[in-house]
Formats: sequence, C-alpha cells, structure tokens
Amino acid sequence: MNIAEAIGWTGAILYIIAYFLLSIGWIKAETTFYHLLNILGAIGLIINAHYLDDFPNIIVNLVWLGIGVLAIFMLIKKNQTLEKQ
Repeated sequence: MNIAEAIGWTGAILYIIAYFLLSIGWIKAETTFYHLLNILGAIGLIINAHYLDDFPNIIVNLVWLGIGVLAIFMLIKKNQTLEKQ
C-alpha cells in the first residue's frame, strides 16, 4: 500500500465514522466536529483520487469539502450572532 492509498482509506474511514456517529445520535450535524470529519475525509479521498487520476471522484469530494467548509463558516457566524444577543 502506498501513501496515497493509505490516505484514501483514512478518508473513507472518516466518512464512515462521521455518518455512523450521526446515525446513532452520538453527534449532531450542527457540530464542527461532524463537519471536520467530513472535510478530512474529503481531503483524504481527493488525494487518493488525484493519485489515481479519478477526476469524477475528485470533483465529488471537492464539492463535499466545500459543503463542509461552508457549514463550519455558517456555524461560526451563527455562534457569533448568538453571543451578541
């Protein structure tokens, strides 16, 4: 196993952990932790897909990464708004 493959497997495991923890109610989708797991998973799978020249997978995971980053920014903004009240 090369490093890109190991990083890809780590990314896949992080996606599975995020979804599992969400599904059993141990974490909520409105948490930074959930989105960080997804962002790190996306990065791992992007690295692996780049190594394999798998462009559809790169695009899907870039979108997934973008959604996670946007969600974290929205959570930060929401928390800042709540602190001002």
